[in-house]
Amino acid sequence: MDAFIDSFVQLLIQWGYVGLFISALLAGSILPFSSELVMAALVSLGLSPFWCVIWASAGNTAGGITCYYLGRLGRTDWIEKYLRVKHGQVERMQRFLQGKGALMAFFVFLPFIGEAIAIALGFMRSNQWVTYASMFAGKLARYAVMLWILQGVTGG
Repeated sequence: MDAFIDSFVQLLIQWGYVGLFISALLAGSILPFSSELVMAALVSLGLSPFWCVIWASAGNTAGGITCYYLGRLGRTDWIEKYLRVKHGQVERMQRFLQGKGALMAFFVFLPFIGEAIAIALGFMRSNQWVTYASMFAGKLARYAVMLWILQGVTGG
């Protein structure tokens, strides 16, 4: 399996920005994947850091929107079965988000609870456009900080 993952990552790197978008989409959805590795490789190969952050943010937002729409479907059995997010976790997140609205989508980038936030916002039928914009802003901030840290570590 590791050989398959390594080959897949290499393929995504060869695809450049489109590969980065796909890796970020996978990472932002229910699938465990690391788009950071692809982004770091592309920046080290000389691709524009600015465009890498934009493509990664767009792809990761698209992945987060898939979680939002799965929540919007309202099928708790699917959420538990396919997303491995317990109904109680979604209910707790809904109670927490109550009154805070779609702007909380900014925090969808957070590990472990980001998917639950997106699913809960979908369940709550939060304003789609505000949710998408907030989600993109959070993902953009995350990738920009990650790139800043990466460039500080590598001296580039």
